[in-house]
Amino acid sequence: MLDISVIVPLYNEEESLPELATWISKVMDEHKFSYEVIFVNDGSRDKSWNVIRQISLNNPNFKGISFSRNYGKSAALHTGFKAAEGRVVITMDADLQDSPDEIPELYRMITEEDFDLVSGWKQKRFDPISKTIPTKLYNAVTRSISGVYLHDFNCGLKAYKKEVIKTIRLYGEMHRYIPVQANWNGFSKIGEKVVNHQARKYGTTKFGLERFLYGFLDLLSITFIQKFGKRPMHFFGTMGILAILAGGFSAFWILGEKWWDIAHNLKYRNATDHPFFYLALTSVIIGTQLFLAGFLGELLTTNSDRTTDYQIKETTGEIKEI
Repeated sequence: MLDISVIVPLYNEEESLPELATWISKVMDEHKFSYEVIFVNDGSRDKSWNVIRQISLNNPNFKGISFSRNYGKSAALHTGFKAAEGRVVITMDADLQDSPDEIPELYRMITEEDFDLVSGWKQKRFDPISKTIPTKLYNAVTRSISGVYLHDFNCGLKAYKKEVIKTIRLYGEMHRYIPVQANWNGFSKIGEKVVNHQARKYGTTKFGLERFLYGFLDLLSITFIQKFGKRPMHFFGTMGILAILAGGFSAFWILGEKWWDIAHNLKYRNATDHPFFYLALTSVIIGTQLFLAGFLGELLTTNSDRTTDYQIKETTGEIKEI
């Protein structure tokens, strides 16, 4: 088994790839690691794929996977994880802001300190304030909701045991929540390492502020899926019971008022004239619908893999499994 698999998702990074490949090779050779580097080209429109093919020809340790179109970072990482064969899997960005010099220490923390996952922490960042402040808020919210206490969930530089990444399913913008998924999958020994963050040397960032909104929505999604994905009736059934109880309470309230008025020879209103009547009716209808949603959810828990079907256009190097 290889010591290390390095997964590098990328989109329009032709200028940085040769320098990154040379840097990774230098680190691996100095420490005598057996390794593979898998570049996952996420539908780049520049010459990134041509550069990857040339790198792969010059060094068989480098491999490439190219999507037919842009799917996003989560898709690239998911596909890279499926292809990885190393004992330790390390992810890093292709823009040279993540330093390959961190690889030996990350490898040591996984193999010697027996961490399931080690996440990088860019304690000192070379990003504009428009990016750093939303990132801090995003990290605080993620820590609060997930219960996983990391400073920098969005750092692309992470290391994993192979068995961890084989349990992870990524789509949408879920790549930010790999530590959360790993923790919920039982891999709870999660470490953190302060890593060097370097200023971008080539090109511009491929992410806008909308990623924080999408990221928050995905956090809510993954929290729901992890808690109720295998038992949707627990969620929808509970909500349905509460809605039906609210309707039942309103109905008994109306009946109670009517009986009181009759017992005391008072003039009473028809049930349909009472505002609680419509509350009761609406609550019962909603409760019934929630129960039906729960039953349908139970039928759909056959765990279709279609959410992680990504069309691959081409590969280079020896990719044994995707």
